[in-house]
Parts: sequence; structure tokens; C-alpha cells
Amino acid sequence: MDHMTDRHIQDYDVLIIGAGINGAGLFRDLSEQGVRCLIVDKGDYGSGTSAAPSRLIHGGLKYLETGEFRLVAESTYERNLLLKNAAHLVTPLPTLIPIYSWTKGIWPAIRTFFGSKTAPRSRGVLLVKIGLQLYDFYSSGNRQMPRHKMLSGRRALSSIPALSREIVAAGTYHDAAISAPERLVRELVQDGIIAQNESRGMNWTKVEHYEKGLIYLTGSDGAQIIVRPKFLVNAAGPWIDAVNAVFGLQTALIGGTKGSHILLDHPELMQQLDGRMIYFESNDGRILLVFPYLGRALVGSTDIPDTDPDAAACSNNETEYFLRSLTDLLPGLAFNRDQIVSSYAGIRPLPNSDGVAPGLISRDHSAPQFPAETDRPFPVVALVGGKWTTFRAFAADVADTVLAQLGLDRQTPTDALPIGGGRDMPRTSSEAADWIATTALRTGANPDRMMDLLSRYGTTAHHIAEHEGPAPAFIENTTFSEAEIDWIVRNEQVVHLEDIMLRRTQIVITGQATRAVVRKIGAIAAIALGWEIDRADAEFERTIIVLTQRHGITFHKDRE
Repeated sequence: MDHMTDRHIQDYDVLIIGAGINGAGLFRDLSEQGVRCLIVDKGDYGSGTSAAPSRLIHGGLKYLETGEFRLVAESTYERNLLLKNAAHLVTPLPTLIPIYSWTKGIWPAIRTFFGSKTAPRSRGVLLVKIGLQLYDFYSSGNRQMPRHKMLSGRRALSSIPALSREIVAAGTYHDAAISAPERLVRELVQDGIIAQNESRGMNWTKVEHYEKGLIYLTGSDGAQIIVRPKFLVNAAGPWIDAVNAVFGLQTALIGGTKGSHILLDHPELMQQLDGRMIYFESNDGRILLVFPYLGRALVGSTDIPDTDPDAAACSNNETEYFLRSLTDLLPGLAFNRDQIVSSYAGIRPLPNSDGVAPGLISRDHSAPQFPAETDRPFPVVALVGGKWTTFRAFAADVADTVLAQLGLDRQTPTDALPIGGGRDMPRTSSEAADWIATTALRTGANPDRMMDLLSRYGTTAHHIAEHEGPAPAFIENTTFSEAEIDWIVRNEQVVHLEDIMLRRTQIVITGQATRAVVRKIGAIAAIALGWEIDRADAEFERTIIVLTQRHGITFHKDRE
């Protein structure tokens, strides 16, 4: 190997490997404290497990069963913060729990609370009522939403007539949903770079090898980068053990489970939901959910042991399970595969928990640390477990540990720190109307279009409105304009066509992706990024394969 002078080595205080929600949250937190950070990911920002959640920001109602009260308290607090700090992407979600008995599930719930490794098969009115009262108690800090209510079976059926006639009652409460989790991940990275201009984010960057305190990376352009960190954070999610191995650490920290979801084009179902989530039990006692998501009905999730995050996809068996469970829940509606517009799956990076039912494995987080050694002059900390909702709290805990070891003090708490387009987000309908009118006047955009852009990007929407002008040309079959895609490509670190289709927009998940749409967006990207014809064709073919194999999209060649 050629001798490298110090001029070729990039020094950082902290290198974070893995740009999912945990890594991105920590990157922003440390950068806000003035720490020079580099965050890298072998894929795109938020392209692993963080791209495959149920798109909920929730307090963890089901964690009450396993006695994880601290996690519920933390989750509800963090949910309430996100409703304020990321109001452009996180919004309240009224929720209904159908209940089929009065007293079932009490003894199994007690056994689960005291450590049983099997979940209760059914939860009756009394158990749900106790759970919701506890949930309200833990949600009281910084409360953003109403308390729970109990409905009679008759009232529940009046509200959702397609429900099974077997229900005896229903509970209602509020949680929250996130419209674009992948965008939130990228916004956290961007906020970190703004806070500390010497921090850097690199997607599609591989860790090649490690030698004598130096970490060799290959960037998205094929260039080699050599990094010498003072501290290393392994935030690689389900890949944590593989990354640890690069640095001589033989660990078995992760025991992942696969969570799959489908999205349905089902107007009757959407009408019945009327903006609500139904949080329900399947016949085997597992918890499922269905709620409106950007004009579709999102259904999830499974919890199946799996260790291959690079190939996670929703299986035929999982699809059948979802459709069968929906039919049992809502016998007044018809469900079939033709209604599915897309699917997705990811591997949850849960702690290794042999012998525990997947649904009972803790969603709490931990950060085991490996001290520096002679042949590895920097400590390593691994971010294990956690859940989307609690990423900020996890990041704050780890950041304080890192700061202490670097001999630095915290300068900025992140509890009240807005994220990306959530900064200066209008809080009321009148404030939103004023913002829309003012920005539309300044940019020449149509107010209705400005409203759409505000809901999609928050207060950063003005950049796209200025780029579009008063008469944007829309890409056929989508709600996205050509200029909007062009701005995204030029300003949001797009490397591959799939970055746009899957993570900078919601085109795929909402079923707007046809071959013609993929081709058109690829052409816009090719011009903006200077791709030659061969590169553009390769990106198109690569994206079609990913969407077909990982997202259940069926393309018809004769429709291009």
C-alpha cells in the first residue's frame, strides 16, 4: 500500500457509520455541540431499516404489557416533541381499538408483565381501559392531544359500519403519523451540516477496511477517503455486527425481526377510516394496524425473525395474512391483491433475545461501548435497538457520553430544536393561510400549490416554489412537478435514481410509479447530474429491478 501523508488523511472528532434515524439524530446532536462529525452510509440516507417503519410516531401502547413504563414515558414525551419540532411531517392520528370481550386477557397479561415470553391472545375491555388510562398518565408531560375515550359497540359500529359485529366496545386515543420518515433522516443530516460547517455527510459510501488507526472509505464517485477519528459510532442497525467485525470486534448484538407493510388503493376503506387508524388484534393475538397514508391505506406490520436486511421484502404469506386479517376486522368490505399498490419491509435492529417471542423483544435502546486498544486508538460505541419515536432521546444519551470522553460540554439541548422544514412552521390554520398567501405572492406560485408544497416540505417549500415559478409542468400520473424533481436532484445529495423514487418523494409508496414516470424522472436527473446515456439507462434498469423485487411494483412495458 502506498504511504499516505497526513495531508491525505481527514481528521474528525467522530465518525458515524450508518445514516439511519439513530445515526442521523446523533450526527445532528453532536454537530450542534460544535463537534466535527462525518456520517457515512453504504446506501442512501435512511435507506435501511429507517425507510421501513409503520410510519407512526407513537408512545408504545403495547409496551405497557411488558412493563416497560420508562420506555412508554420516554416515547410519549418524544412523540409530543416531534409534533412541535417536525410539524411539517408529523401530525396527530386519532386511533380506534376494537374490543371483542369484556374481561379476556387479564391473566395472560399479568404473566407477560412478570416475564412470560408469550403475549396475551386477546385483550378485553377492562384490560384496554387500564392500558389507555396508563397511556394518558404517561402522555401527560407536554401534552399535545386529547385523552382516551371508551365507546359502546353500537357507537363504534355507527362510526365504522364495516367493522365486525362481534365487537362489544372500542377505545379511542391519539398517536401520531409521519408522512416522510426518509426525509426527516436527511433533514437531520442537513441540520447538522448547517450547525457545524466542518461536519460532513456522505451517502453511498463504503467502509472498505481498517488499518493502524485509519479507516479507508470509498465514496459514491469511487474516490478513496482515509479517515482518522477520535471516536467511532456504529449506527449500522441490522448490519452492526458486520461493521464491528471490520474493527476486530466479534459481537452478536443484533437479533433482527422483519416488519412488512402493504399499501392499498381502497376508497371504501378510506371512507370508513375517515382519518383514523384502527389498531387491532389478528386472530393469532398479534397487533396490526391500518390507517390513511397520503391517499392510500397503510397496513402493517409483521414481526418475523430475519437476518438478511439487504433482501427484505413483503412475502406472499405476509400479504395473505394482512388481507385475511383485514377481512376478519372489516367483513363489510372486500379485500384482494389487486388493491395493493406497493409494499415494503425492513429488518428491525433489535437486541439479540433468543427464546423471546418477536413481539415481546424490547424496543428500548442501549449503547454498548468498546474501549480503545493498542491497535485501535479510538473507542467504539454501538447503537443497539431503539425505535423511530425515541431517536432524539437516544442521540442525546449517546452524545453526552461522547462529549464526556472528548472532554467537551453540551452547548445546545435538542428537546425544543426544530427539524428541517419544521423551523418556523405555521401552528394554526390562520398562520398557515398567511404564510401561504405571503409566499405565493413572493414566488408567483398558485396558493393551492403552495399549500401542497408546505405540507410536503414545511417552510423550506419556498425554495421549490421559487424554482418552479407560477406555471409548473407536472409529471404525468404524479403530483410532482418537473422543476420540483430538478430542485431535489440538485440540492438533496441524490446519487441514484432510486434515491428520488423511494426517499426524496413518495411516488413509489403511493402507487404513482409507472415505467414512464421512472423514465421521465431519470431523464430530469440525467440532465441535472450530467449522466451519459449509458449511465441513465443503467439507473433506469436498476431502479425497475429494485421496485419490482423489494416493493411489489408490477410494471407494464406497453404503458411506457
